[in-house]
Amino acid sequence: MKISTTSEFLSTHGKGLYEITNLLQKTIQASGLSEGLATIFLRHTSASLLLFENADPTAASDLLVFLEKLVPENSTHFKHTAEGPDDMTSHIRMALTRSSESIPFKNKTPLLGTWQGIFLFEHRHAPHRREIIIQLLGT
Repeated sequence: MKISTTSEFLSTHGKGLYEITNLLQKTIQASGLSEGLATIFLRHTSASLLLFENADPTAASDLLVFLEKLVPENSTHFKHTAEGPDDMTSHIRMALTRSSESIPFKNKTPLLGTWQGIFLFEHRHAPHRREIIIQLLGT
């Protein structure tokens, strides 16, 4: 077994889903590993990772609308608002989703379902530079 760890940066342009499936594919291809397990980790508390529908963009827009209603900004309930009205809401949305995903791969290809993609889920309005750690364990 071998381990390969890389760090990649992605610039976001505000709230939304940013597909990173190709980033994982390229990382696996460059690793020299053929089969194993990929772990993707996002080093932030105001963005998250999702394994989500990647064929129909209305799925992403529906998710965004749902989370806006579930965790609305400008709520008087939140005290942690030093960085603006999306400060605490972005942390809650991250806590409701995930900061890592584990994806098996074989023949240098992630074993994702037909409609599955991996996304960085940006919860802040402002652009950010997000760090993604990809660690591969395999042969």
